Order: sequence, then structure tokens, then C-alpha cells
Amino acid sequence: MRWKNKILAVFFIIILCLSMGVSAAAEEVWTETLTPEQEEIQKNLERLYELPIQSNELPGWPEGPGTYGEAAIVMEVGTGAILYAKNIDAHYYPASITKILTTLVALENGKLDDKVTFSADSLSFLEWGDAAIGMKEGDIISLEQALNAVLLASANEVSYAVGESIGKNAGYDYNWFISQMNTRCQELGGMNSHFVNPHGLHDDDHYTCARDMALISRELFKYPEAFEIMQAMQYEIKKSKTTESHVFQQNHKMFYMDNPYYWEYVIGGKTGFTDQAHNTLITMTDNGEMQLVCVVLKTEGVNVYSDTRNLCDYVYNNFKKTEVQDLEKSENIEKIIAQEESGYVVLPENVEFEKLDMEIIPDIETKGEAALMYSYEGNPIGMARAELSKSYMKDKGIKTEKKEEKKVSFKEKKEDKSVKDKIILAIACFVLILLIFILIEYIIINKRARKKHRRK
Repeated sequence: MRWKNKILAVFFIIILCLSMGVSAAAEEVWTETLTPEQEEIQKNLERLYELPIQSNELPGWPEGPGTYGEAAIVMEVGTGAILYAKNIDAHYYPASITKILTTLVALENGKLDDKVTFSADSLSFLEWGDAAIGMKEGDIISLEQALNAVLLASANEVSYAVGESIGKNAGYDYNWFISQMNTRCQELGGMNSHFVNPHGLHDDDHYTCARDMALISRELFKYPEAFEIMQAMQYEIKKSKTTESHVFQQNHKMFYMDNPYYWEYVIGGKTGFTDQAHNTLITMTDNGEMQLVCVVLKTEGVNVYSDTRNLCDYVYNNFKKTEVQDLEKSENIEKIIAQEESGYVVLPENVEFEKLDMEIIPDIETKGEAALMYSYEGNPIGMARAELSKSYMKDKGIKTEKKEEKKVSFKEKKEDKSVKDKIILAIACFVLILLIFILIEYIIINKRARKKHRRK
């Protein structure tokens, strides 16, 4: 029996050694299948994921996930609160997400039934591989048709034609439209961008940052027609006397139900890619309680979608909208003014309202009212409007617009009326004397004329 046990033991040892050898060989084969380029890509992804996330440095702020891109931001639409921040002010090439700004400027300066005409300039800059739908010189379509091509097909020649036509329709030219793009970005608070074209094809002098693109995207929420366009899965520019038929599809993968990146909360967005910009993506979401804008820049491949989903999930799971109405107890505030927009803050789940800093900014035009700006550790997270307390206004020397009426006694009123009557009487006497003087002069002149006539 002992020799049988020894044989079995040897047999198991041999099998164990063979299995370990096979495992080691498999591991060696797996390692060998990674090319130097693949190893470099893997190391770069790990580096990107470990880049600092500035919003994570806020004390008590929920820790946000890493991303496989160099910059990212999540902004709440109603307040403009920045809930996730990674290199949000650093300069990057935007690629075709530029077309979100093109759309905004077009809608602000044109109407959907305006004509968009294709000139030679709107076609001559295209190179092989640039996104286009095949428009020809002399073609004419509506602005609505054009924006469908801009936002869905990312058509570069159409973006140029939109800028050129809107500029001319406004009495200017293409360069005016580009100037408007930069002006609007700055007016919205964007200070780290410079745009030189309406399509986003690479130019060293055409750059932006995550914060600026979020501010631009937030402004687009004022135009529901833009979201109707962005949500279409397919669109056709029908054949007419001024153009051939053109059919194109949605490019944002999070809209496709049969796609692994599909998400029902997505309501708008724009994709972008150039060799220099890598992948860029703007996504607007709405879960029924909170609307968000998510921007990711210089991201590797389809990670733009998984990063976007992770960032928005992070916000929806860790932040909530909190009405200011019943929570503001400052003695400087008489009451919160009800508004359709704002009037709330976006709070991390573990941060109490009392921990917020509040700045009162008195209204210049409407005395007695003010904007209340709320922040947490220096990070703005909402605002409200309020009526100021009388004690605060007295302390700050603020006078209300209502003027106190001076009480006038009956005697004063009578005396005042007497003075007015005297003035009227004096004016009447002066006018009467003047008329008498004129009449006398007329009689004298008339007598002289008759005497002179008799002598003749």
C-alpha cells in the first residue's frame, strides 16, 4: 500500500509542476503579446488617470473618479456650480466641440428659416478625411438644416457656411462671426479661449479650456431648438431647387440604445477629434432633478464615454439641489425672493447649509434687494435673490426707492395757492399792458400814415 501512496504522491507532484509550468508559460506568452506601443499606451492611460483632481482637494468634498483624459469638468446648469474639476483652465485644442459655440452664435444672431449659402471659400479649405456631407458651391439651405448637419454630422463645410452667411445677413462678413464667437465666450466668463474658425479643424491658435466650454454649453440651454436637433438620430436635407438630398446620422454614441455607452439621461452633446486634440466630448444630461454639462478634453479613444458616465454618476450620487428659502437665517435678510431659476445651492451630501459662506451683493437698480452668492471653501455653488433687512440697509446707508411724502398743512396749501394766484395775475397784467402798448403804437403809426397821404 505504501508504494501505491508514493506513486500517487509523485503523480500529483508531476501534475502540479506541469500546471505551474503551463501557467507561467501562459503568463509569459501574455506578456510577450504586448507590443512596445501597447505598453506605452497602457502607461500613458495610467498616468492620465493619476493626474491631480483639483475638486478633490476641497475639504469635505466627495472624492471624484480619475479620468483617462487630461482635463474634465462637470457643471450644474442652473447655478453654474463646478462640481468636478480637473485642469479646467489649461489650454487644449477643442476639435469639433467648437461647433457648440458656432451653434450658439448662429441662434443668437439668426433665425431657423434664414438662408445659408455655400461659397467657394466654404469648400476650398477642406482636406481629405475632414468631416463633410458633400455640399457644393451655390447650394442654399436653411439655418435649421445647416445646424442639423453641424451638430449631427459635424460637417465642416456647413459650419463655415453658417459663419459666413450669418455674418453677411447681419451686414458684416465671416470674420465678424469669428469675432462674435470670441466676444460671446468672454461675455459668458470664458477667459482661456481663442477661436479662429467655426469648425474646430486644427490651428495652433485655436484653443479653449474645459471651464469655457462648459460655460458656452450652459448658455445653449436657453435654446430648446438646439436640443431638438442634438437628439435626432438621423436627418435628411431633402432635395430641392437649391440643393441635392443629404442624409446623415447622430455621432454621439450615448444616444444609441444598442450601444454599450447608451444612457437615458443624455439630452445633448457634441463629439470631437483631431490628431492634435485627441478625443473631446461635451455631454448634457438631465435625471429629472438636476441638469449637468460634462466636458472631457484630450482623452484617449472611447474612454470619453466611460469617463463622462462615471463623472455624471459621481455628481448624481453625491450632490443634491437644496432650496435656500427655508434655510437662510441671516439677520441681514428680510426674505428670499421666489424665482423660477436659481434660489438654490448644490450641496455635497455630507455638507450642511450652515457651513456655506454667503456674500451679499446689493442691487444697484432695485434698492433694498440683493443677490446672495453662496460658496463652499471658495467654490461657488449657487445664488438667490433677497430683500434686505431695514437694519442692514441703515447700517450700509442704503436708501429705498420709495420717497416719503411731505405732509403739508391746509394753511401752507392756502398760502402756496395764493402765491401761485399772484404770479398768474402779474403775468396777466404784463400781457395786458403789452397789448395796450402795441395798440397805441398801431394807432400812432396809422395817424401819421393818413396825414402823409393828405399832404400829397
